[in-house]
Amino acid sequence: MTAQPLPTRPTPTATRAPSPGSGILTASSVFVGRATRHSLRDVEALLMAVVLPVMLMLMFTYVFGGAISTGRDYLDYVVPGIVLTCAGFGAASTAVGVSQDMTTGTINRLRTMPVPSATVLVGHVAASLARNLLATGVVLLVAVLIGFRPDAGALHWAGAVGLLALYILTITAVFAMLGLVAHSPEAANGYGFVLLFLPYVSSAFVPVATMPGWLQGFAAHQPITPVIEATRALFAGTSPGTDALVAIAWCVGIIAVAAVLTAYLFPRRVAR
Repeated sequence: MTAQPLPTRPTPTATRAPSPGSGILTASSVFVGRATRHSLRDVEALLMAVVLPVMLMLMFTYVFGGAISTGRDYLDYVVPGIVLTCAGFGAASTAVGVSQDMTTGTINRLRTMPVPSATVLVGHVAASLARNLLATGVVLLVAVLIGFRPDAGALHWAGAVGLLALYILTITAVFAMLGLVAHSPEAANGYGFVLLFLPYVSSAFVPVATMPGWLQGFAAHQPITPVIEATRALFAGTSPGTDALVAIAWCVGIIAVAAVLTAYLFPRRVAR
């Protein structure tokens, strides 16, 4: 009589442990570090983000400043506009970085890994914010060295820094969204170049009242002007009035629109 084999008990399927890098916070911190390292390695772009605004400040102060009447020392008048221009130059590289990740296969590779691929955008935005705050500090230091003497107290300084950080976050979010729209890093750079002209059509360098009548309406009501006027008042140690509220409303609204468009565009670009 042939012995029947004993029934074997099925081996329980081992549950796959979740990857330690799959969390949103962990992945975001990794991509923030990645974008920061890329920024530090691109020394030329980092220097241009600081050197170009400083050169603009020196040119407007010493070349054009004597011919422009603002009712106050021109250096005190122009510094907020230079700082916002500095933020624009620094944030422009975000569009190029996002476009490179979208067009070189980086995002597609991330889709095969247990990480949320959208966190790469968080890395670009956070690294750009830190880089631009550092560049802003350098520009303000140079301004102080050549004679900028703000009358701001501690609260005014906190308000000015907070408003500038909000603006930097706003312009960075816009450039990140443009990086998704662009089909090449060169196109992303071109789209951002258009936005860099906005500070020149505002109260950054000359009073709006000195502009042609047909241009004053746009210059007075575009998003950058209230940010500049509020920052200028805070540096002077005075109340920014309604300019601060208008500036915050503009920034929050633009961030919301950029976030919605990014959430709409990102999965569609990745799926291509």
